[in-house]
Amino acid sequence: MLVGVTAGWALTLALRRVLASVIELHPAHGLLLLAAITLTLTLAGIAASLLPARRAATIDRNTTETKIKLTVNLDGQGTYNVRTGIRFFDHMLELFTRHGGFDLDLHCDGDLDVDQHHTVEDVGIALGEAFDKALGDKKGILRAGYFVMAMDETLAVAAIDLSGRTGYVVDDQVNVPLVGDFQTELVTDFFDGFARGGRCNVHVKTMYGRSNHHKIEAIFKAFARALRGAVSRDERMKDLLPSTKGLL
Repeated sequence: MLVGVTAGWALTLALRRVLASVIELHPAHGLLLLAAITLTLTLAGIAASLLPARRAATIDRNTTETKIKLTVNLDGQGTYNVRTGIRFFDHMLELFTRHGGFDLDLHCDGDLDVDQHHTVEDVGIALGEAFDKALGDKKGILRAGYFVMAMDETLAVAAIDLSGRTGYVVDDQVNVPLVGDFQTELVTDFFDGFARGGRCNVHVKTMYGRSNHHKIEAIFKAFARALRGAVSRDERMKDLLPSTKGLL
């Protein structure tokens, strides 16, 4: 920030010197140049004020069990850099990011020699906290979102409410203990963590399917697209909180 301010002052001083020289040598041309620069800066300021504020957040969450650092941009392009030490879980977070249209940089160093539980749950908590922080006062967002996701023979649904209250229901229909290197019972722990960290309601359900891989993946994709809808801006209500309570 200091570097940016210093560079800005240097540019301003240089511009003043150039203007002073031009006005001294060619007064009429100098005044025209001054007027053009003033108009350009004014229009640039107006344009900048009309742009929506960047919605991004960084979370550092350190416990004796996990060390997590993540940055999320809600208005991204689906780019990701994810490392949790659990490859299948990485895959779910990567496709969550792409389908949500978010940008996510996430690194977790967890006690995987003990169990995967702490890593998966704490990543859910930290990711939820990041979304909650990035949304700020939540004015102008849709708040709620849902999506029905087909994935080959599998169908999954997800519904989200960024209500400020914690609640979750997970029914993934998975009937094996492992998919890849991932302990499947932890799907519930991830969404529980996200709901707590994000202060929101999360409901996800696999309606039917054969492949356990598809059952989990379809849920994460549906969740991403439901969340994408919930955090979207509603221009008609951009200055209003999506609640009659006055607080979310």
